[in-house]
Amino acid sequence: MTILIATSVVRGSQQGESHGGVYLVHVNEEKVLQTIDWNTTNIDWQGRGWDRGLRGIAFDGEYVYIAASDELFAYDRKFSKLDSFRSPYLKHCHEISRYKRRLYLTSTAFDALLGFDLDKQRFSWGLHIDSEENAFRSTAFDPIGNAGPPPRNLLHLNAVCAQEQGLYISGLRTNGLLKFDGKRISKTISLPHGVHNARPFRNGVLFNDSQANVVRYEAPAERKSFPVPHYRPEFLTHTDLGDPRIARQAFGRGLCAISGNLIAAGSSPSTIAIHNLETGDTDMTVTLSYDVRNAIHGLEVWPFED
Repeated sequence: MTILIATSVVRGSQQGESHGGVYLVHVNEEKVLQTIDWNTTNIDWQGRGWDRGLRGIAFDGEYVYIAASDELFAYDRKFSKLDSFRSPYLKHCHEISRYKRRLYLTSTAFDALLGFDLDKQRFSWGLHIDSEENAFRSTAFDPIGNAGPPPRNLLHLNAVCAQEQGLYISGLRTNGLLKFDGKRISKTISLPHGVHNARPFRNGVLFNDSQANVVRYEAPAERKSFPVPHYRPEFLTHTDLGDPRIARQAFGRGLCAISGNLIAAGSSPSTIAIHNLETGDTDMTVTLSYDVRNAIHGLEVWPFED
């Protein structure tokens, strides 16, 4: 039985309303359990997503780490909160990824990555990324000091994938998948403007082409794309915001591999689609909400047997 864990952001929600949550999705049974309803009022309510909702997900032993915009939360597998952590350079976090004893977080507002030491339970490393004429530079900094980068959000970094070969990083305006090998940063492959969740997969790259409303897998000898689920207008709720930049359907974000051929992809209104790279088909979809503001953000395979 495949179980997925998903986080959501309710874009354009108002104070007093839920603005996100955490869900366990039993794919085979098409059963959804909401484990956390995120309704704190201590956030910035401007604009679209901003501080709303919960974002990236990672695991370390029995611990579940989930990022909010500016705070990292540690839960047990029953979603009892164990602790939380902040850095002055963590803002508008999107995805997170663990490799060995460090957790990596995208800090979108600062064009940066932060490293969280899982043994010492503190932020211990920072990397600021900037670009000029499509050449990228990286500068290390102390994530709890006073000499870090200013908030700029020029690249809108939204994805990090930590592997033995290095850190793979991408964002809306990187126009490619970047790799940091511990010394220098470079572009490994060009990608469309506006992507989410780009990461190496098999012998290619997997990503949400959010502007084109498709999920793509691209490799030297193979290309596959899957349309993001789209609903008839009468099925949708909360469509009166009048600004598609705030909330629109078929916005693809959230992506994980279930196996070598099966991938799960998220979208708005909160929907998870299971795509089959072998057949080129979408095997199934699970809809969590028809609220067009409610968008999947983080998506991972649940590693525990419940």
